[in-house]
Amino acid sequence: MSNVLSVREITHNDVPLITNYWLTASASHLNAMGVDVYKMPSAAEWKKMLYDQLNQPYKQKKAYCIIWLIDGVPVGHSNINKIQFGKEAYMHLHLWNVSTRAKGSGVRFIQMSLPYYFKNYQLDTLYCEPYALNPAPNKTLPKAGFDFVKQYRTIPGFLNAEQEVNLWQLTKEAYVRLYKR
Repeated sequence: MSNVLSVREITHNDVPLITNYWLTASASHLNAMGVDVYKMPSAAEWKKMLYDQLNQPYKQKKAYCIIWLIDGVPVGHSNINKIQFGKEAYMHLHLWNVSTRAKGSGVRFIQMSLPYYFKNYQLDTLYCEPYALNPAPNKTLPKAGFDFVKQYRTIPGFLNAEQEVNLWQLTKEAYVRLYKR
């Protein structure tokens, strides 16, 4: 394998992969992300949310997903939610299999996903607020150019329990400076 990394927008074929990721993830992996397993949607609910996303124009999407691939095979995804078109959104990062984690690909996948978010949503600021005790995103985000803003306690998403999160941001100006050469 050559380990060629690529990204693309979600397609109908990706919906079962994302659904499977969430429904088969180990309790320890979910816990490491701060997920409250009692809030986990059913397979049917996941599929509805994801298929709904596919059928909406950018300005109407509540979430938007980019698929991460190694050698053309989907291995993870990034998505944004809490979207305020033309202003801001919140990014999430997921490598689906243990075998693809901690290999250094996360930074590159983020870098490749950023143009989709900034261009398609005309963002001024992209945020990411991972669980403070989850080392992977908190090490990866600064390598991708995100600046640490603060640590605070919140419920960061519909799947999460109340927890300490680290808020990271990448402004449009920083994105242009870092990536639009």
